[in-house]
Amino acid sequence: MPARILVVDDEPSMQMALREFLAKRGYETDVAGSAEAGLEKIRQKVYDLILLDIRLPGMSGIEAIPHIRESESQGEIIVITAHGSSETALQAVERGAYDFFSKPFSLKEMEIVVRRALEKRRLQEEIKALRKQIPAADPAERIIGGSECMKQVKALVRRIAPLETTVLITGESGTGKELVAEVLHLLSRRAGGPFVMLNCAAIPDTLLESELFGFERGAFTGAVSAKPGKFELANSGTIFLDEIGDMPANLQAKLLRTLERREVDRLGGRMPIPVNVRIIAATNQDLPELITKKAFREDLYYRLNVASIHVPPLRDRPEDLPLLAAHFLRGLNIRLGIHLTGISKDAMEVLLNRDWPGNVRELLNILERAAIVSAGGILTADAVKIASRRFLNALADEEDETECISLMETLYELEKRLIVSALEKSGGVQAKAAKILGLSPKNLWKKMRKHSLND
Repeated sequence: MPARILVVDDEPSMQMALREFLAKRGYETDVAGSAEAGLEKIRQKVYDLILLDIRLPGMSGIEAIPHIRESESQGEIIVITAHGSSETALQAVERGAYDFFSKPFSLKEMEIVVRRALEKRRLQEEIKALRKQIPAADPAERIIGGSECMKQVKALVRRIAPLETTVLITGESGTGKELVAEVLHLLSRRAGGPFVMLNCAAIPDTLLESELFGFERGAFTGAVSAKPGKFELANSGTIFLDEIGDMPANLQAKLLRTLERREVDRLGGRMPIPVNVRIIAATNQDLPELITKKAFREDLYYRLNVASIHVPPLRDRPEDLPLLAAHFLRGLNIRLGIHLTGISKDAMEVLLNRDWPGNVRELLNILERAAIVSAGGILTADAVKIASRRFLNALADEEDETECISLMETLYELEKRLIVSALEKSGGVQAKAAKILGLSPKNLWKKMRKHSLND
């Protein structure tokens, strides 16, 4: 079956040129003249690759990327910019684009990038298919960590999961409370049912009630049809209420009634609707302290805190850092289409010396940014320092870390350092240096000129 490609560009001549070029190479190609038209096509068909212009009438290509990424079935995104702005291109990559190239561009160069993106897509689909064929491993092993405290967390998860009890998960932001909730569901007798998540802090108070409990037609202006809430959608499965400490007082009372009666009242509804769900809640706040401040109901707290699991912060389990880093790098290799083979000892030292206020989420963020600026192979300490917003010198740890330099400046500096290092290793032979860096001699020459290294 030929790969399906969507070209989103407002220039008819560009649409025609790309369509003809791709069709001659056996690809099934559709075109759209705006981001809105492209999103409409994406809603109707799954594409293996989207070639997306940045400058479009109405919604820009940058703004369209998150909307495309909402569907996990859609393929890779390659952005096209007319001005060669590396800042815009990097912004697109950070939002989820696979790669970019600038107008005017060589069709031969574009074909290589397209082939690589489609190859990554093919490998991802093969991995998905293989996972379906392989019997599922112990879901608790998805919780990465060999430290004593994480062994206790996994043991507690295995013990609580088969029970029908309500669970409260506590821990700082970024520790992995959502993952623990998913594993609880997968190990429960409800694993075949839905797992529905709702972040109570991410939805305005005025909309939270309708999201949780649903509404009937005509319940409020704009309610043109009835809509089930998250509790109904989770029927026969599990509902995960994240950031429960941010739930407003009036909804706390309604949630308590739902817990006690196992039924929900839709907005504008006349009859309660029975629901059969397991409730897992999570918070990064001190609920007993909120109770003393009258910000959280004590009776609701005791209904939620039947069984509790505390996820420790990353700073309390530094021995898990190498395991987590290796796990994340494997995922980044697949997701970003890169080939990082590991992390250097110096880079690991940089990671071990951090306090990790953002916990595991911060670690993933730093590794992803480091992977983007890395030249491949072993992840270096320099790349990690850049991603950590540290200075690119030996005194980085002694400097005030509240200072930072711009991302574009750090990328420029890292590229220069890598080129100088490659030239030193090759004894000044540019052809060998280019091979070390994975560049053509012509591209290396251009980069040396940019960094004034030709003199």
